[in-house]
Amino acid sequence: MPFKPKFLLLAAATIAGALAATLHAGAAPATKITSTIAAQVAEARTIDVTSYRYSFEPETIVVHEGEPVTLVLTSRDVTHGIADADLGIANTVIFKGKKSTVTFTPKKLGTFKVHCSVFCGIGHGDMMLTVKVIK
Repeated sequence: MPFKPKFLLLAAATIAGALAATLHAGAAPATKITSTIAAQVAEARTIDVTSYRYSFEPETIVVHEGEPVTLVLTSRDVTHGIADADLGIANTVIFKGKKSTVTFTPKKLGTFKVHCSVFCGIGHGDMMLTVKVIK
């Protein structure tokens, strides 16, 4: 029987999706938010981002250094994710049909390539959101 890489990728995607769902389900709910974080979220600029194999829409967002930003994330197809330590974007899982939000305040100028953090198929390695941080 010949080796079938498609089946290996399908199995890996299934396991990654199940793991992401398990980790997300086991996360402690946010019950207390400090007044500083609540104020930051209230003042944050909101940007809607849609994920789908193997892109983010919009592909590029422009934000200002030192200004809080809330990303409202949705998925059209499968589980995706986003995280970036340099920008302060916490690991956030994006489930199909559900909205996820993450608030961050960029501290450095530059262009950042934020890759999908949940394996979503053969094109996963090319799936990225470009974040340009300007003054």
